[in-house]
Amino acid sequence: MMRSLWAGVSGLQAHQVAMDVEGNNIANVNTTGFKYSRVNFSDLLNQTSKIATAPQGELGGKNPMQVGLGTQVGSITKIFKQGSVQTTDKNTDLAIQGDGFFVVSADGGKTYKYTRNGDFLFDADGNFVDNNGYIVQGWLRDPETNEIDTTAPIQNIQIPPGLTTPANPTSVVTLKANLNSGPQIVNKSLVYTIDGNDTTDTDVEKAIKASGPTGTDDDLALDFKVLFNERGESLSLQDGDTVTISINGTDYTYEYDDDNNATNTAFTTDKDLIDAIENDLNNETGETYNVIINENGKIEVQSDDGNANDVVLEVKEDNNKKLFDLLSPLSGTLPPGKTKISQPIYSATHASSIDIFDSLGTKHTLRFDFRKVEQNQDAGTSTWSMVISVPKPSEINTVDPTNYLVGSITFNDDGSLSTYTPSTINFTANNGSAPNQTVKLDLGTAGLFDGMTSFDNPSSTTGISQDGYPGGDLNGIRVDETGTLIGSFTNGRSFGLAKVAMANFANNEGLEADGGNVFIQTSNSGDPIIGAAGTGKRGVITASALEMSNVDLSRSLTQLIVIQRGYQANSKTITTSDQMLQTLLQLKQ
Repeated sequence: MMRSLWAGVSGLQAHQVAMDVEGNNIANVNTTGFKYSRVNFSDLLNQTSKIATAPQGELGGKNPMQVGLGTQVGSITKIFKQGSVQTTDKNTDLAIQGDGFFVVSADGGKTYKYTRNGDFLFDADGNFVDNNGYIVQGWLRDPETNEIDTTAPIQNIQIPPGLTTPANPTSVVTLKANLNSGPQIVNKSLVYTIDGNDTTDTDVEKAIKASGPTGTDDDLALDFKVLFNERGESLSLQDGDTVTISINGTDYTYEYDDDNNATNTAFTTDKDLIDAIENDLNNETGETYNVIINENGKIEVQSDDGNANDVVLEVKEDNNKKLFDLLSPLSGTLPPGKTKISQPIYSATHASSIDIFDSLGTKHTLRFDFRKVEQNQDAGTSTWSMVISVPKPSEINTVDPTNYLVGSITFNDDGSLSTYTPSTINFTANNGSAPNQTVKLDLGTAGLFDGMTSFDNPSSTTGISQDGYPGGDLNGIRVDETGTLIGSFTNGRSFGLAKVAMANFANNEGLEADGGNVFIQTSNSGDPIIGAAGTGKRGVITASALEMSNVDLSRSLTQLIVIQRGYQANSKTITTSDQMLQTLLQLKQ
């Protein structure tokens, strides 16, 4: 028999396999995550009629004389080229961009299968599964640490239906704000003396009003260097600045002393000044006068109803016009039982508030009230009082339970934070939640600008946050590019609930297709290297998207023509060989 006859037969067989493979490619042109295959032909053994000879003397060498015996399918190679990514309307659809496979299991993780098809969903038990019912493998959130440990062994991803998250009591409050250090302010508050028996103010209001450097409840005692007029301009008093008040024609001069060594005629604080004026009025007239800072922040001279005579006051301008303008309305005749009132005095203030949560998830407003109380030029620091408060019946400060706490915050001369106190508060809601809840106050780092600052800019809060939240129910899940399944809860919080594992292999082409769009490991694929998406040469994950088949239809249809022509040509080899054999048989006739 002729060798060409069998060569043609082998060609037909090989091209038939090629047609089967290409037909399978075209059949899966719309199969999610499908990877097309390519047939590689190789020749069969060759029959050698003459061997090759080397050159000898003047005679050149000769090549071997061989006749091929046909072809065979040398290999069928799976091409793992990236398929196009198509967006979808399902948030649990996942597509891999880059190398790697999703890991699924049909037996609880005893054996694994691998797929590029990310058409996943949650079943009735909350298992994250593919369309075969295989459960996606990954890592779950640790209920103790609330972390997802990607170094732990992988397991079935299951998120129970109706998942809830308990309330988390606030443990840290972080505040970033600027407190205006400049001579012109916008955020200001009236300054007034507190009557310790005044029942019209709440305890917190009294604490805010009386949050001066003395820390008393009776008066503010604020240094005049930190006080402002009604236009928000600093009074800008310097050592030696004076104001003169004539009482019935007798001049009394009051001199500002920045060293806080006030005498009868010197003053440092607002309290010093009103006490000195009251003392001189009473001594000069022999009658009873009260000088206070009223609820409108104004210095008020009160004449007792029992006084017998009018008193004539005249404020004279010395060397500080702003101080004169502040006190000049006191000039004039003051009859018995009447009052004289100055312009209002203001201090630089700022307030911030945030809701914190107790162990039951109930929120309570935590408020910070800041008031500038001291400017120490020698030390290069400025100090603000800080009143921290919560509404009743809640309490803070376990030593002396109340609903407010007075602290302070100090800044360096470059506006950076120096110190602050308190650094923690103990909070009790008095509503059945856990008492003595410790809340850390994070106002920044000493010497840095990462929290509270004091620049010549308007006072403003740039950021305030806390880490507590109420309980909530799961109402949605999304997936990020690392494969983390993030649950959104009705309390507005979001947490990573699980993370999808990915595997890559030394030789992807060595995997064996197992039907249902999955592969299994073989001895030539290498062991799976399992880890998180985006690490260790593994690709990233795109949610609400699927990887399309990488079959190129134009290439496949062209390949059909090539295979068909190859098949036809091999059939011609057989028919031609048959005709030649027929001719040989006719020689006998």
